[in-house]
Amino acid sequence: MTEPDDGGPPAGLDLTVTERDMWEAFRTGTTLDRRSSQPGRNDPSGPDTWGADRSVRARVVALLLLSGPPPRPGRVAALKLNGIRITGTLDLSGGTVTPYVELHNCRFEQQLLLPESTFSTLRLVGCAIPRVEAARIRTDGDLHLPRCVVPHGIRLTDAHIGTDLLLNQLVVRRDRRGLSIAADGMTVGQDLQAEMMRSHGELSMRGATIGASLSLRGSTLNNPYGRRALNAPQLTVERTLYLTSAGLGYSRYAGGATPPYGIATQSPDQGPPARRFECLGGARLDDGRFGDAVDLSEARFVMEADQELSLRRVQTPELRFLGERQQRGRVVLSGARVVNLVDRYDSWPGPGGLAMAGFTYENLIPLGHFPLPRRLDWVAAATPELSLIPAPCGPAARTPRHGRCCSPSSAADARRCRWPARRGATCRTGRWPTATGRAGRRCGWRCYGRWGRSTSPTGRCRR
Repeated sequence: MTEPDDGGPPAGLDLTVTERDMWEAFRTGTTLDRRSSQPGRNDPSGPDTWGADRSVRARVVALLLLSGPPPRPGRVAALKLNGIRITGTLDLSGGTVTPYVELHNCRFEQQLLLPESTFSTLRLVGCAIPRVEAARIRTDGDLHLPRCVVPHGIRLTDAHIGTDLLLNQLVVRRDRRGLSIAADGMTVGQDLQAEMMRSHGELSMRGATIGASLSLRGSTLNNPYGRRALNAPQLTVERTLYLTSAGLGYSRYAGGATPPYGIATQSPDQGPPARRFECLGGARLDDGRFGDAVDLSEARFVMEADQELSLRRVQTPELRFLGERQQRGRVVLSGARVVNLVDRYDSWPGPGGLAMAGFTYENLIPLGHFPLPRRLDWVAAATPELSLIPAPCGPAARTPRHGRCCSPSSAADARRCRWPARRGATCRTGRWPTATGRAGRRCGWRCYGRWGRSTSPTGRCRR
């Protein structure tokens, strides 16, 4: 089919009234809006049926995007739709789409096929799409999918996004492999914003590279089907990874509207409401590289006993470990390298829930009361195989200089301090026979202070 000189549809292509309007709107770069006057009928994911007056065929949309007519003089060709149903499968695989594309509140009957395609900018806002297949897609500008509902997953493997990837308030469910978003090897030139997103399945970003910040503020990652809700080893973020709360303006819900799931409402004098980041399942960030910080402020991890928040060999200038203490599972920091460790005592898991062999940090910045004895207990509980510190003890049984625990059965510490014998116990100090005593007597190393120092194996003292 050849394009007529007047820019009309090809000969032999019968277009419906809505498709003719779309054709003309494309040439002028204006928006074709077919939304109903009844707001309840405009939800792309709702049960209402959209008729022919709101429907266009996918093959006509593909014709416009791949071989569209020239624009009107003085205008820029662009496909802008609002409240339109696209019937059939929109297949743009391997194609180069030059016009600007922006679809709002549209309903796709079949999956959207975009593998190895090239766009300038692609914006799909508030659309209902069964599945987005976009492996190795390339965009010179942005790729936006905010407020979309995708029941069968998104594939962005090895995608290359020129500037920003926007996934705010996206609702996505798992595909046949259990993945909600498959973005292994993806490259984003600037920011990746996925705030207040709801992911049901595994979010996989293995080996992805983000040119600026990665924000998952207020998002909920839930994977009851597998071991991990977030799987992102070897992730590179040039600036900051945000796994924090997202604040919302109070006025948005002041009229009685129900906030989205997980948002805690507050009165105006308490400040704006917020939704925290939640990960219902394990999270893996092993070997990640972060240019500024990893921020876990107010994050909540709900894991089973065999699941982990794994930060093995992570490198970052700052780790803000300020989330809620998880009840099950483990936090693993083995081999991680951090310059500033910003933490809170009640954010760390209890004994047996933390592993950090080989974890190094340069500066401690505790928020709240985190005294040295608690810090030593924290280290001892996390590295029992490396720690020389005995079990926790009271202040009276600590050495005055180093704050170490003394135990009647500890020969090593008995040579550093003295302690009152507990009732019914006998103090001993290993190989020093003269330093033993019975219960109730003050005992310790006899050669202490004014007694001088002992140099003989028998324990004799000399001045």
